[in-house]
Amino acid sequence: MPAFHYIAVAENGREKRGVIEAESLKQARQLLRQKSLAPLKVDPAQNKKFYKTRKFSLSSRALTSKELALMTRQFATLLSAGLPVEEGLFAVSEQTEKTRVKSLILSVRGKVVEGHSLAAALREHPDSFSDLYCATIAAGEKSGHLDKVLLRLAEYTEQQWRMRQKVTSALIYPSMIILVAFGIVSFLLAYVVPKMIAVYSNLHQDLPGITQLLITFSDLIKHGGIYFLGFIIVIALLLRRMVKASHKLREKMHYFMMRLPLFGYAMKTTNTARFSRTFSILAGSGVPVLEAMRIAAQLITTIPIRRAVEEAARRVREGAAIHLALKQTHYFSPMFVHMVASGEASGQLESMLERVALNQEDEILRLIEVSLALFEPAMILIMGTIVLFIVLAVLLPIFQLNQMTG
Repeated sequence: MPAFHYIAVAENGREKRGVIEAESLKQARQLLRQKSLAPLKVDPAQNKKFYKTRKFSLSSRALTSKELALMTRQFATLLSAGLPVEEGLFAVSEQTEKTRVKSLILSVRGKVVEGHSLAAALREHPDSFSDLYCATIAAGEKSGHLDKVLLRLAEYTEQQWRMRQKVTSALIYPSMIILVAFGIVSFLLAYVVPKMIAVYSNLHQDLPGITQLLITFSDLIKHGGIYFLGFIIVIALLLRRMVKASHKLREKMHYFMMRLPLFGYAMKTTNTARFSRTFSILAGSGVPVLEAMRIAAQLITTIPIRRAVEEAARRVREGAAIHLALKQTHYFSPMFVHMVASGEASGQLESMLERVALNQEDEILRLIEVSLALFEPAMILIMGTIVLFIVLAVLLPIFQLNQMTG
């Protein structure tokens, strides 16, 4: 049954928004009137123009990691209990109180009721459901084990959500330290240093170079700090837009970042974990190896690695072994290559890829922990250097004055 978005006025005069299922637009309006609601606007759930009148933008329709994980787990549980797909989708939509999520699920359900496959219905919403998600669902539908595939997807989405939560939580502390340090230094340069430097204005003597530099920084922060900050923000936004719009520029940036000692290792580890996890899920769900490699390559965020994996997939199509094709990319560690070779030889490629993914995800967390452990003393050293610079700049004129009077 199709879903419709509506904006209506309740008996108390308040505007109400939501989603309703009906056979037609006319029936949707009748159902709203039966609920004592005066319909102002009713549109099909697939009508994107409706969202332009909403308080949130069209881009905000995408499900968050938490919402996708919760929805997948609920849907997998309902299908495992024997419910048909359309009834399971309706039950999941009833579980959520968010209109945005409910409308998306009912839109998918409407397509399924019309005769489309679940995978085809999900592909109508690429912002919420990735190629991995849709391909795995399609494989589950073809094999007749959609409930088992959904349980695997539920575990994957929950694991990805937990990983993001850990990374976000780990970055809160250093972000707060940087913000506080920036605020303290700005306050010193804008309000404290000028009052201390004003004492030297009547001495009529040349100030040390370090003091003059401090005065320059102080004047810049005091009189043009806001404009300078705005300029930096505008430049950052322009660069971000340029990188996002230009594929070549983004590729060059990825090549540069991969040459950096820490960033390069982190990017390779992260993409190895993502590729291994995706490849494992698709292979275990019955997706052909070549198709699984293609989809897994598309989910790699670093352009050079993605191109190398796509080239490896081409070699596999021509008859090369998977581990040899991936080894020739020079982006995967020897352990990864040996694990894939062992999986190919034993017929347990899925489990070997899953082990590699777990190992690489643990390595990512370890790398974050080590980086944070080094960050705190580094910030103390940087702040100490800045404070030492300010103290020397303030005290050097006093030392010079003492020498002159002595």
